[in-house]
Amino acid sequence: MTATQVPSRPKPAQGLSRRTIWLLVVVLLAVVIGALGQIIKVPYAIFSPGPAQDTLGKSDKQDIIAITGTQTYPTSGRLDFTTVSLYGGPNYPVSVWQWLRAKTDKNSEIFPEEQVFPKGKTGKQVEQENTAEMVGSQEAAEVVAVRAAGKKVAETVTVGAVSKGKPADGLLRVGDRIDQINGKPATTLDTIHGAMDAVKVGQTVQVTVTRAGKSQTIAVGTVKNDDGQAIMGISLAPKYVFPFGVKVNAGDVGGPSAGLMFSLAIYDKLTPGPITGGKEFAGTGTIDTDGVVGPIGGIRQKMVGAHNDGADIFLAPQDNCNEVKGHVPDGLTVVKIGTFAEARTAVEKIGKGQASGLPSCG
Repeated sequence: MTATQVPSRPKPAQGLSRRTIWLLVVVLLAVVIGALGQIIKVPYAIFSPGPAQDTLGKSDKQDIIAITGTQTYPTSGRLDFTTVSLYGGPNYPVSVWQWLRAKTDKNSEIFPEEQVFPKGKTGKQVEQENTAEMVGSQEAAEVVAVRAAGKKVAETVTVGAVSKGKPADGLLRVGDRIDQINGKPATTLDTIHGAMDAVKVGQTVQVTVTRAGKSQTIAVGTVKNDDGQAIMGISLAPKYVFPFGVKVNAGDVGGPSAGLMFSLAIYDKLTPGPITGGKEFAGTGTIDTDGVVGPIGGIRQKMVGAHNDGADIFLAPQDNCNEVKGHVPDGLTVVKIGTFAEARTAVEKIGKGQASGLPSCG
């Protein structure tokens, strides 16, 4: 007999192994969880260290502090303003993953969202407020620094707003320039506040204003505010005229917290001899036109940012000292500051190697 070859039956197709199926399930779940972690938002705000920037340097090829029309002087060293990377609010809502990362980052802080971003405000409103605060901070820094350098800054004060239902409602108008109160010159914030400090609640104030180019005196009553002081029910809008050009180019940074460092940089450029002595300083703090330094948010993150950028000295507002204690990065010296004059003195002394005896937050 002739041998014949019987074809073998084809093997049934092998299915996926149980292990492979489980791996695919795990991968799929990881993808889904990862996507959900990015999509799902949580009602928190996160403060993380941001970059520091030298106010004596440049941003986008422009001098951060640009002064024209007067003599300026060479500077050295650095006067860094510090920032916070802020996540949360209507513009940048926090994802689950961002929240989890912040929970494991010792340099980040998490706050309930409404503690940082008031409810009901849109992203555009928040952005506009931050921009307005930065512009106001820059102007205050310019006023303080230019006056400290011995230059005159002319000032007038107008009515910025009138509160509905208050004594000034219907009498004073937005844009009225205030010239006198009770017959005495009152053309600056200081003189107006001083004049109103002498007024008792319920008394009538004779307010001389310039409106549409004409001077007139208007009798305005007063009521008590929350602090028990006499008020007419207006907010004041000061206007300043500088003897030369001063411009701050801060980029897209918002908020008022760089005011102190801007003022130091402007002063340094307007006066002979670098106040830093070639050393690197960083700091933060709001500033008003009287030179008073105010507290800011994110002080701990700003100290970390300053340290990461190589600063040795950090200027901190005195009202932030309770947040500074126990959180100063190794190698960073913190100096407590209450006014522009104190900050200038501290920088000059440290620049000359005379750092002992300066106040700290310890």
